[in-house]
Amino acid sequence: MKRNALGLAGATIGFGLSDVARAAEKKIPVGVQLYSVREQCKTDLPGTLAAVSKIGYKGVEFAGYHGRSAKELRQLLDENGLVACGTHTPFETIQPENLNKTIEVNETIGNKFLIVPSMKETSSAQEWKDRAKLFNDTADKLKAHGMAVGYHAHAQDFQKIGDVSAWDIFFGNTRPQVIMQMDTSNCRDGGADPVEVMHKYPGRVRTIHIKANGGGPEAVIGEDKIDWKEVFAFCEGPGKTDWYVLEHETSKDPIDAIRRSYAALKKFGKV
Repeated sequence: MKRNALGLAGATIGFGLSDVARAAEKKIPVGVQLYSVREQCKTDLPGTLAAVSKIGYKGVEFAGYHGRSAKELRQLLDENGLVACGTHTPFETIQPENLNKTIEVNETIGNKFLIVPSMKETSSAQEWKDRAKLFNDTADKLKAHGMAVGYHAHAQDFQKIGDVSAWDIFFGNTRPQVIMQMDTSNCRDGGADPVEVMHKYPGRVRTIHIKANGGGPEAVIGEDKIDWKEVFAFCEGPGKTDWYVLEHETSKDPIDAIRRSYAALKKFGKV
């Protein structure tokens, strides 16, 4: 009887630990957008990456390469136990004549998410549709390389052209393979609700900028006006998000800001 009880207890404990392990495995990894620490990257990229790693971030999203070759960047990532969770690559770099070089750079650094950070503002719905076609074609070409292309949200993208936002014209004309990189703060600045916008596009927010909005320049997530529980619920459910990318671009002490942001993510149970 004792043996059976012990065996049952052991099985129960084992089951519980297994559940915990599985839950941990399901956590979305957290990276940081290096624009958050752009000045530090300019003057000391190796030291900045070391600081990012020490805080606990698992990856970085590049916003420029600071004069480093792709091989040098990969070495710095490897030395600090980091991976590239994205690059903000200019619109010009995904043009057909430049795409092969862009693929080569991203293969070297180990990145599979090619995110265009911005495009020239336009009030032409047709131009947004033409851009959508380019992104669709690019997505097809990248598939063989295990990569994906996406577009990053800015406030002006939520302005209406007629009765439809530029964002909806663009994503309404792109295939599901084209990543919708939400920026929670920029979306709110554009007068839209990020949770509402994301729910229109399930499965497409494979990476998202986690950025506070409405709490002042030093506020981190949880000290602002975004409904983070709803954001996280979407990403961990219908969003099928692969990476949370923390961004904080308004602090007087950027390293401290991304450190406080990481602590806030810990309070939410995300790291």
